[in-house]
Amino acid sequence: MTTVSLIAGVFEVPAAVLNWLYTLTGSYMLAVSLSAFVVMAIVTPLTLKSTKGMLEMQRLAPEMRRLQQQYKTDRQKLNEEMMKLYQEHKVNPMASCLPLLAQTPVFIVMFRILYDATYKPVGGNEAIARAVLTSVGRGQETIGFLPRYLSLDSEMYQALARQTEMSSWGLDLSKSPASMLGSNFGQGLIYAGLVVVLGLLYFYQQRMVAARASISPTMSESQQKLMQYLPVVFAVFQIFFLLALVIYYIIQSIIRIFVQFYITRRFYADDESLGRQAQAASAKARELSEKDSGGGGLIARAKRELEDATGASSETKSTNSGGTRPSPKGSNSRTNGGSKGSKGRPQSSKNNQRRDLGRPGGQRKR
Repeated sequence: MTTVSLIAGVFEVPAAVLNWLYTLTGSYMLAVSLSAFVVMAIVTPLTLKSTKGMLEMQRLAPEMRRLQQQYKTDRQKLNEEMMKLYQEHKVNPMASCLPLLAQTPVFIVMFRILYDATYKPVGGNEAIARAVLTSVGRGQETIGFLPRYLSLDSEMYQALARQTEMSSWGLDLSKSPASMLGSNFGQGLIYAGLVVVLGLLYFYQQRMVAARASISPTMSESQQKLMQYLPVVFAVFQIFFLLALVIYYIIQSIIRIFVQFYITRRFYADDESLGRQAQAASAKARELSEKDSGGGGLIARAKRELEDATGASSETKSTNSGGTRPSPKGSNSRTNGGSKGSKGRPQSSKNNQRRDLGRPGGQRKR
C-alpha cells in the first residue's frame, strides 16, 4: 500500500460511513448529526482517559515539587527519581496528552469531508471541468458540486454531483451564515441564530468546567475568564463555516455537555474522589512553590534571584581578598615605606627638610 492510498483511505473510510448514514436516513441533516454521534463515541473514551491521567499527575504534584527542589542541580538524578515516582504510583505521564493528540486528526478529517462534500472547482480546476463537459457536448451546463472522498457510485455522491445546493429541512447546508446574510438577510438570521446557539453551548460547557475548578482553583481568575470566553470567540468564527459544519459542532457540543456531567459525577463526587484529591494536591504544590520562591510573580522572583546572585558575587570577592579592609588614608604603615599625608603623598621628604632646618646653617637665606 502506497503512502498516497493510505492518506486517501484516512478520508475515504469516514466518507463511506457518512454515505451509509445518508443512505440509511435519506437526509443530509440527519447524516451529519449521526456522524457527530459516531465521532464522539470514538473520542469520548479518549477524553475520559486523558482526564484521568491528568488528575493522577496533579495528585503527585507535591512529591514532584519536592523532588525538583531536592535535585534541582542534578538533572539526571531528577529524571531518575521522577520515573521511580511514576512507577511507584503506576502513573503514565503521557496518558494525559496522547488521547488529546489523537483527537486532532479526527477533527481535521471530518472537517475536510464535510467541507469537500460540496466542493466546487475553481481556477484551473474549473477550466478542466468545463473542458470535460464541453467534450461531451454539455459545455453550457452548470458544473455544480464535485464531491471529494465519496465513491462515485455512492448514493450521496450521486445526490450531490452537479447540484448547487445541499438542501435539508429547508436549509442549505452548503452555505455559510455569512454568505446567507449577504444574499438573503431574513433567512440568514436563521443561520446566524444557529451560530448563537453553538456559542451558548460552548459557554455552558466551559461554565461546567469552571464550576469544578472554583472549589480549588488551579488558575487565576483572569485565566478562568479567558478559558471561559475563548470557545465563545471560536464560535463567532463559525459564521464563515458551512452550515453543515455548524450543525456538526452543535451536536458534538450537546454530547460534550453530557460527557462533562459524567466526568463531574465520576471524578468529583466527594472529597475522596480523584478530582478533589488532585485539586488539593495542586493547591499544596502551589504553596510549596511560593514558599520556596518567597511568593510573588515572575518579575518579583527574578528580582530576588538577581539580588541573591549579586550578594553571592560580593561575598566571593570579599573572600578572595582575605577579608581585610584597605588601610585608611593618613595611617602609618611600615609596608608601604612610610606614612602618607592627607593627599596620599609620602611624608619622608618633608621630614628630611625639617631636620635640615634644625641643623646649624640649615636655614635658607632670605
